[in-house]
Amino acid sequence: MPPIFLHHYPMSPFSEKVRLALGLKGLAWCSVEIPPAPPRPLLVPLTGGYRRTPVLQIGADIYCDTNIILPTLERLKPEPALYPPESAALAKALSFNFERSIWLPMIGVVANFIDGLPDAFLKDRKDNYLYVDISKAAMEPKLKANVQIVRAQLAWLAATLADGRRFLLGERASALDLGYFHPISLVRNNAPHAEVDALLGLAAIVPWYERVAALGHGQPSEVSADDALAAAREATPADVSYIAATRDGPRSGAKVRVTPDDFAKVPVDGTLVVAGDEEIVIHRTDAQAGDVQVHFPRAGFLISED
Repeated sequence: MPPIFLHHYPMSPFSEKVRLALGLKGLAWCSVEIPPAPPRPLLVPLTGGYRRTPVLQIGADIYCDTNIILPTLERLKPEPALYPPESAALAKALSFNFERSIWLPMIGVVANFIDGLPDAFLKDRKDNYLYVDISKAAMEPKLKANVQIVRAQLAWLAATLADGRRFLLGERASALDLGYFHPISLVRNNAPHAEVDALLGLAAIVPWYERVAALGHGQPSEVSADDALAAAREATPADVSYIAATRDGPRSGAKVRVTPDDFAKVPVDGTLVVAGDEEIVIHRTDAQAGDVQVHFPRAGFLISED
């Protein structure tokens, strides 16, 4: 397998989901640390402007969003499995819906434990990313409501684990565990454990949480953004014949625009390579990165002809 580059920053919960997937699979990878908010001048040539974190890169193929990154790691290294064969679609659907329903309420909870976030960071999240003011002053009046939403979701998690299973789908960790873990890690990494565990009723799931955390992050090595950009420029985009094109929508070769449908709605323009049921691939040519293919999951993204 060619080198894996992960463009991320340490406190990004969605990056933690991928780091744990790399740990579960025991993979070596190249760590490219990016700032929590733009500008990211050496990442934009690879992504075409996509601004969420993390981004996975393998040669000249760029994977945006964890819901395509994890399936890609599974395709390239099937064992140990992230998706048990009998539960793969279920794990993908449950993770997708849990993350969407709990993300903003969890941010609302954790905001009450954090003082002094930089004004530029808060402005970026309000204007360009979440479209919500996540400052402590704005979130504090909503704490009780957000706690109710989070506790209701986590009660299902606790009930699932109540039979003594080690992980959500049985004795082995899966992508479903990672999807549930990382939003919880956001609050546990930014608040006193005893206080937040009591607030959200986390005591029953802490043993599971610790087992997931123990998966580790594989074998990272730090590299520069210049190294990653050079790797893309020197590579050739991979064959994507594993994707069957859908009957509807734009055809291969069309000029298209791909846009997230929830947060950070920054469009990426390119030429459609293929759009399948689960994956969209577009081709872009950039003066710095050369010819690249940018991959998105179908769920959570909209594709339109430019």
